[in-house]
Amino acid sequence: MFFRRIKLFALFGFQVWVDVSWLLLAALIAWSLAVGVFPKAVPELSAATYWWMAIAVTLGLLLSIVLHETAHSLVARLYGIEIRGITLFIFGGVAEMPDEPKSARAEFLMALAGPMASIALAGFLFALYTAANSLQGMQAVAEVLWYLGFLNASLGIFNLVPAFPLDGGRMLRAALWGWRGDIAWATRIAANAGNAFGILLIISGVLQILVGNFIGGMWQFLIGTFLRGAAGASYQQTLAQRMLAGVSVAQVMTANPIAVPPNLPISDFIENYVYRYHHREFPVAHDGALAGLIGTKQAAALDRSLWRDTPVFEIQASCTATDTIASDAPALAALTQMRRAGRNHLFVLQDGRLVGVISLRDLIDLLSVKLEVAGDFESGFSAGAARRA
Repeated sequence: MFFRRIKLFALFGFQVWVDVSWLLLAALIAWSLAVGVFPKAVPELSAATYWWMAIAVTLGLLLSIVLHETAHSLVARLYGIEIRGITLFIFGGVAEMPDEPKSARAEFLMALAGPMASIALAGFLFALYTAANSLQGMQAVAEVLWYLGFLNASLGIFNLVPAFPLDGGRMLRAALWGWRGDIAWATRIAANAGNAFGILLIISGVLQILVGNFIGGMWQFLIGTFLRGAAGASYQQTLAQRMLAGVSVAQVMTANPIAVPPNLPISDFIENYVYRYHHREFPVAHDGALAGLIGTKQAAALDRSLWRDTPVFEIQASCTATDTIASDAPALAALTQMRRAGRNHLFVLQDGRLVGVISLRDLIDLLSVKLEVAGDFESGFSAGAARRA
């Protein structure tokens, strides 16, 4: 989802990040307010005044989204749900949860907290606007307060739409989950609602563009596209959790992986391992113990004339906790670890010894087989989600 994040601050123990995509959005918002919106709403002010008003609204919007996501996070904390941080990105913000909520009640209340915080903040800002608007010389401040109140009200109301993964969609899923006790079924219904709402926004966006509202129409189109993709990805994640439940890494891994001896010359490593097995990275093992990893990246960084006289152990990289996983760990933990670390495989250890390798392809193949056996391909949305995995 994210490109590059910048750490901002911590709030109530939650680290807040901003993605570079949000900074682009912030610049666009500030420019449109300073050049188009505020000069029309409050005429005859200086250009500098319009710009500080625009910057104030943009910063206020940032803090408003942080408050929205913090409300989610505080309720999650009450129910023992881990939140890894809050990230602002081009389509808003997200509280990062490594796992699904443990109960329908927890999810419903956690989802509800965000929109309620935004609506409450909107009410507070509108009250401040009323007070400021009654004072002489406070017209610019009043306009900033009104616009921030409008944005927060819009944020709260839009998120109440019952379309996953919007907060309203999560509330819908929680209600269905509590009713039937089946989170996968509830996610499918809520995700289908998100998919339908996304299509509606896309169609509306296209129509807006055709009638001349290019910017508004393009935003509707982009948000609709994002919602469709996010709804499908959320359903995939829920299916993966259900299908991988009770499966260990040892059951999925490839045993006795190809390992490189530490004394092997780099030239032999390239010729007999990279060119033969077509992998970009291999474990380095000595007497069965994992000693590090070696790949095309390390070899390419070394002068080619030194390949024949340089053994692997001199340029191998050290293995960290993100590169390995225990054989008795859940397969779902391996999938989560790969996603967080941006890796497509992990080296599997048992009592400190290298016993296998588990890849993203192994997990996807297992999920595909389990989905087919379970009959989930009978659902068009399920089949599409499985193919995208």
